[in-house]
Amino acid sequence: MLALALAGSARAAGAPAVVEVFTRPGCPHCARAAVWLSGLESRRPEVRVVRHDIASDPLAAARLERLARRDGQPGALVPSFLVGERLVVGFRDGATTGRLIEDLLSGASPAAEEEVVLPLVGRVSAARSGLLVFTLAVGLADGFNPCAMWVLLFLLSLLAHVRSRARMIAIAGAFLLVSAGVYYLFMTAWLGAFLALGSSRPLQAGLGVLALAAAAIHLKDAWAPGAGPSLSIPESAKPGIYARVREIVTAENLTAALAAACALAVGVNLVEMLCTAGLPAIYTQVLASHQLGFWERQAYLLLYIAAYMLDDGLMTAAAVATLSTARLQERGGRILQLVSGGVLAALGLALLFKPEWLS
Repeated sequence: MLALALAGSARAAGAPAVVEVFTRPGCPHCARAAVWLSGLESRRPEVRVVRHDIASDPLAAARLERLARRDGQPGALVPSFLVGERLVVGFRDGATTGRLIEDLLSGASPAAEEEVVLPLVGRVSAARSGLLVFTLAVGLADGFNPCAMWVLLFLLSLLAHVRSRARMIAIAGAFLLVSAGVYYLFMTAWLGAFLALGSSRPLQAGLGVLALAAAAIHLKDAWAPGAGPSLSIPESAKPGIYARVREIVTAENLTAALAAACALAVGVNLVEMLCTAGLPAIYTQVLASHQLGFWERQAYLLLYIAAYMLDDGLMTAAAVATLSTARLQERGGRILQLVSGGVLAALGLALLFKPEWLS
């Protein structure tokens, strides 16, 4: 207690308080942090702010890497603030992150951030509830994908003729599980690419342009299918898919049917990558821009996959319950194309003109 009192009196006597901040060009969180730090310097002249640009200063980047490893952080995330020995990663606003830094500068115990515990995601902060809602919304919109729905409904319509709910559940379940696994790997690759490239403004703008181009093609497919370029499963691939589905349905051995269903799921997801690339690319870029740890990112990816597969699961449950032979008709496919195109257009415009809305 005596040592703490002496340390506090030494600070009050004029010992300068130092905040080191690590930033990178093109980072929207860094820009907000810079504005707040300028205000901090004006309000508290005794505080000295030391700025490091890890893009132009390799020594600063290496030092931040060491500090992050020391604290169990996944890498050199920006903005990061070093106050004494405490590393604060990320910046939300002055009322939350700013208050934490000022408490550390004053030697007070920092206020704990409000947290909640959610299914699948676990413990998350209230500051990130926006990302949670965004994850569910984009995942659900991505799930209304005419490419994936067309194959699943065709498979279910033929399985219904077998009149065996147990066989239907086994085969359709295997198809869904493998599809979810392939999609998870696909999104993990997108996330890794954006974590490596960073959240530069040119990258955001380029992704926004690609999203608008994909949206235009989706909307074109809705109004004039078959004319010009398309992001749907190509007609040349459909005969092979038809043949594989019929082999699955007519197979006498359940093990062989399950293996064939898994192979079909892998093949279909590879064929439809172009059809589904837009929303996963935008979502993973947004996820990479948030200051999250490795396991938090994985939890959000799994939540996205759960939302993405929700409509497929509901369709499968309905088909099993009713033994329905309904398939995805052209009008339904056009409606799904309109949904996909509209969501892609909105996100593309946000990336181009209001990227901070996605952060």
